[in-house]
Amino acid sequence: MRPYLYIIASMFIWSSWGVILKITAIPVATVIFFSSLVSASVLGSLLYKKNSLSGFSYKRWAIPLIGLGILSLLNTYSFFYAYQKTSIANAVLTHYTAPVFVAFLAPLLLGERLTLRAGFSVAIATAGLWIMIGSNPMELRALMMAGDGNTIGIMAGLFSGLAYAFIILILRKLAQELNTLATIFFQNSIIIILLMPITLNGAFNLNQETIWALLAIGLLHSTFAPFLYVSGMKYVTANNTAILGYIEPLCSITLGFLMLGEAVGLNTILGGAMILFSGYLTIRH
Repeated sequence: MRPYLYIIASMFIWSSWGVILKITAIPVATVIFFSSLVSASVLGSLLYKKNSLSGFSYKRWAIPLIGLGILSLLNTYSFFYAYQKTSIANAVLTHYTAPVFVAFLAPLLLGERLTLRAGFSVAIATAGLWIMIGSNPMELRALMMAGDGNTIGIMAGLFSGLAYAFIILILRKLAQELNTLATIFFQNSIIIILLMPITLNGAFNLNQETIWALLAIGLLHSTFAPFLYVSGMKYVTANNTAILGYIEPLCSITLGFLMLGEAVGLNTILGGAMILFSGYLTIRH
């Protein structure tokens, strides 16, 4: 029972991202940089203490880990950007198209068989997305060109789902051969290097409250929650772990309503339910 509670607790922690980003209004790049910095510092200390990186083949794994870091930055940045541009419900539900993207991309990139169920899931998710957007492709393009925040947020959430799908596919290759904590450490390190030129220019303008908030986010969301998640995954099957992940959008939407008063429209409810159902079908298969 305890491993399941670990995963549920990690999902609840991660579900608060949207509320935190909207309340603090800290720039997305700053949040990602400092949360990654805190996490990498903690994990780096643990890995060094346990001598877990001795014999690590940096030459062999450099390209996959760099690719993982870049994709992680694209995923997180677009996801957080979606939170800032549209409602929490729209951002988190479009992000959860990731399992459907995996089902579609795995046959192309990993040579896995494309099943009828996977094709059906893609069709349901696509229909759900268009219901959520509430416009045809031509109207969507016009809204994007006009800078409509809601539409841009939905598309950013969709892009984050695609980036996360590629992360899952890469991790399928790395997970069997690399230490999980080492993988997270290098992933965060790549993110820090990529964001350093952008973030450090404004780092000295942060006030004391913002610094404490970033420290708390780094420890809670980027270190403690992943630790709970990985600890739970040791004893819970991959399918059950993925299904428990659907607690996150439900909690995110609930927190958005309770703390920010964000109402959820009928289009979002119907379209989001179709996206979540399509992901559930894919994961169960």
